[in-house]
Amino acid sequence: MSVVEQHARAHILTDADLPDWDDGGAIPVLLRYDPDRDPRAVCVALPARGRAPASREWTFPRALLEQGLRAPAGTGEVRVWPCGRVQAVVEFHSPQGCSVVQFETKALMRFLRRTYTAVAQPVAH
Repeated sequence: MSVVEQHARAHILTDADLPDWDDGGAIPVLLRYDPDRDPRAVCVALPARGRAPASREWTFPRALLEQGLRAPAGTGEVRVWPCGRVQAVVEFHSPQGCSVVQFETKALMRFLRRTYTAVAQPVAH
């Protein structure tokens, strides 16, 4: 199957687990879909910064991202909701704290479209 990766610019609104990010600047975030790993999940990776040893990644249902672009969705580690007409917020919870990240909705929609057009290879029996 085809892996889909897309970089998107995002703003960290609240970030307890990556304290060295500059306030106000957009950061590059990696959106990833690997149907061989889990055809129903997407991954969002915030890059490492400052003293952080590696990027922070969250994997969650693709349907949650899609639903959250229309109305608030999620109750666990990941929550998504629209923010006005052109932005969406994704809130990530971890033992280190909570990261609230704001994206342009069209970047997330473009990513979702690409995941749905990724062609599945037949499974050999």
